[in-house]
Amino acid sequence: MNERVPVIRVRANNGRLVTREGLILCFFMRRSHEEVAPAVWRALQTYRRAIRPQTLSWYVASEGGFLPLDEERWEQARQEMLERPCRLSLSLQLQQHYDDAGGYNFECHGRRLDAPLFSRDENTTCAVSFTLPTEYLMEQGPAQVRALALELARELPFSFGYASLALITPTLDWYAARETVRDLRDRYLGLDVYHLEQTSRVLGIRARGAYWLTFLGAPLLGQLGGHNSLRQRLTHPDISMQPLDDGSVLLTRSEWPEAIDTARNQRPSPQLLALAQLLEPFLYEEELTGWFFHDDREGMEDMRRWIRRLIP
Repeated sequence: MNERVPVIRVRANNGRLVTREGLILCFFMRRSHEEVAPAVWRALQTYRRAIRPQTLSWYVASEGGFLPLDEERWEQARQEMLERPCRLSLSLQLQQHYDDAGGYNFECHGRRLDAPLFSRDENTTCAVSFTLPTEYLMEQGPAQVRALALELARELPFSFGYASLALITPTLDWYAARETVRDLRDRYLGLDVYHLEQTSRVLGIRARGAYWLTFLGAPLLGQLGGHNSLRQRLTHPDISMQPLDDGSVLLTRSEWPEAIDTARNQRPSPQLLALAQLLEPFLYEEELTGWFFHDDREGMEDMRRWIRRLIP
């Protein structure tokens, strides 16, 4: 593989693959599920067209367990997304494998923001993520991944989004290998670790960090001063800025995503540090712990340090 992309396979004691390297394309929307559902469904179809047929093979049932993702289950997913009233929230997960961490996964968390539970919560969002294995990146090239991310972004009314190398964890069976995963998180500064359901509950209209591809939409872009202010403040020549038709913007840091392996004395690029510093006033504070972090006050600081790992 390209030296920027390490091969990572983390297995539990029973041999099950619980985490692997890959890419995540993720978008957060400060809108109710009913508003974004058609756009999310279109984005899912875009993702399906970009990958091999039948790659998504399993449907994660709401009551637990996995069901084969056949035509009947696809229709069930469509109805859940588009036709059934969302009384409070909706979660939809589609995966490549049920018994190992696969590289292709789709996850959506939708919420009725006018429901009593969320109506006074300014930080609740709807969110969607798509993952790709690094084999896709190496076969198709970074330009194709960027084109796919742009195609997805054009469908979605996001406030913030990103594409990054990541530790892909489609199910939560990683707990048995938690210490290993945390060590990897701290070694590779360019690898994202994510828990979409948790982060989407607290992100609001803020940013999660600086990434290989960083998408800024309303109202976050306005808080940063808009397009003209961004052009003036991001003076580094290796950060490209591409306005999108809906007024949002894509910031591209480099041609390839990078893992930034501190064990090999690799350091964040100046352009990544500049972007992280620009976004610092708008980074979120995640109040929930657990997952890759500790479950106490120490975990809050651990999480805060990790979110700000690229800020000088």
